[in-house]
Amino acid sequence: MLVAMALPPAISRAAQNDAVADTDRRKADFAYYEALRQRESNNVDAFFELLRYAHQLDPDNSIVSYYLGFCYVTMNNSTRDIAEEGYQLMKKHFDAKPTDYDEALVYANVAGQLGHDEEAVGILDTLAKLFPTKLEVRAMLASAYARNGMLREAIATYDTLEAYNGKSLNLSLRKINYYMTLNDTAGIIDEGRRLYQSAPDNATYNLLLGTVLMQVEQNDSAMKYLDRAQQLDPENGMTYLTKAQLYYNEGDSVNYDKQIYHALISKNLDVKNKVEVLTDYVRQMLAERDSSQRAENLFNVLLSQHPHEKEIHELYSQYYFTQGNYKGAIEQMEYVTDIDPSSANNWLRLLYLDVMAEEYTKAVGDVKKAIEYNPDSVMLYTQAAPIFYQVKDYNGSLEMYKKALELADSTDYMLRSSLVGGMGDAYSALNDTTTAIKCYEEALEIDPGNSLVMNNLAYFLAVRNIDLDRAERLSAQAVKEEPENATVLDTYAWVFFRKKEYKLALTYIEKAIEYSEEAIPEIIEHYGDILFMNGHFDEAVERWEEALKLNPESEILQRKVKNRTYFNE
Repeated sequence: MLVAMALPPAISRAAQNDAVADTDRRKADFAYYEALRQRESNNVDAFFELLRYAHQLDPDNSIVSYYLGFCYVTMNNSTRDIAEEGYQLMKKHFDAKPTDYDEALVYANVAGQLGHDEEAVGILDTLAKLFPTKLEVRAMLASAYARNGMLREAIATYDTLEAYNGKSLNLSLRKINYYMTLNDTAGIIDEGRRLYQSAPDNATYNLLLGTVLMQVEQNDSAMKYLDRAQQLDPENGMTYLTKAQLYYNEGDSVNYDKQIYHALISKNLDVKNKVEVLTDYVRQMLAERDSSQRAENLFNVLLSQHPHEKEIHELYSQYYFTQGNYKGAIEQMEYVTDIDPSSANNWLRLLYLDVMAEEYTKAVGDVKKAIEYNPDSVMLYTQAAPIFYQVKDYNGSLEMYKKALELADSTDYMLRSSLVGGMGDAYSALNDTTTAIKCYEEALEIDPGNSLVMNNLAYFLAVRNIDLDRAERLSAQAVKEEPENATVLDTYAWVFFRKKEYKLALTYIEKAIEYSEEAIPEIIEHYGDILFMNGHFDEAVERWEEALKLNPESEILQRKVKNRTYFNE
């Protein structure tokens, strides 16, 4: 009787719980549909909050879970953990209703994006079986197979796609790449032939088969299809390039040149490809030290087609530079700066060529133009300062150094030390000894390891016979840092010369001569002076004569040679 009395209340509570559950489910459904309405109105925040509310009310509702999960995956501040939580919510719906095609397709994409490649394969395989006519699923499945290294399966899936749609260049290229990865030469050739057989009069298919056969070294067969491709489409530059490669492989330079020429004049080969072709061609010419006009002829042909393509002018400039033709290199680089005057790097390249050609006056003019277009380029001012120095415009040089210092990064101590040291050189040339020394000292405070400043200060002191002991210490440190630098060794020798330690001076000036990459008149003159003080009078005169040929305007050298004796400047 007690049990019987207890049953009705229990039944009543169960019924009440079911009623509450039904109410929550209805509320969840209402919230879900309202969420969809908010999404249609682009109210993303409301969409998300309503989905969260619906999920709290009915966590077993798989479609609510799916869309909430998708929000977790795609939200801007989503972390990996949040994305994974969202992925699991989406999975719940797929497991419950794999026939919801659109949702399943998005879920497969999310699986791939999160790196669940094996699961993506499983999802797409299920969809392919459920929806055999949905070809986009098979395309996605093939890609998923490939990401998992299942290349044979990917190839088979593409074959199925082609059974529906016919042969496709894009799919054949993919399959050929997979066969190459598998080192399956027979598969590569077979795929190329199958594509060709689907449309024998298609120029692109002939080109592809010819390329495939060339890659497996079946050159005679390859040429047959490449010739056919050219007959079908004589304007296709890629066919000429492929034939050029085949001729190159066979060592036939005459036909190689012809094909390269036709490729470069073809109208349907884009400029980027033409520049790449010409770059490789020029590199080969340089490697072979070819002195013919072949490269220049091709440049001229290409520029007649594309006169305003700066990449071609840049390459032509580089070619002339490697040939030692600075004038030609400058001319081409001037075209580049005319086409794109806003690029500081283009002007820097031009200034470098001006200096290499010793066209210092021209360089000054180019500097002024460059700064007009690039008034905030620290590197332009940095390169401009020594150019002004070279033309003996020392005040102009100082102006450039000061502007560079204003623009230089305050933490770039190496650059700042170099700039202040350069100012020391300019003040030295202006005979402002006090300010020059101040600049050198400041430069060494900024960067105590600046060997160039050490050297220049040491030479400054030696020339003026000031504090020669310090000059020796500074120069010794510079030599330690750069033991094969001819200029640094010359300074060390000159310090010893000023200290009348002529044997030591001779030791280091001979090293300076040994490491000189070119004949520098000042070093050669010093060699003569030091030889003279060591009693080698005839050899000293020979060195002075050699220096005079390099610097015929030097009055002091003229006097030394004429009188066959040393004169202190």
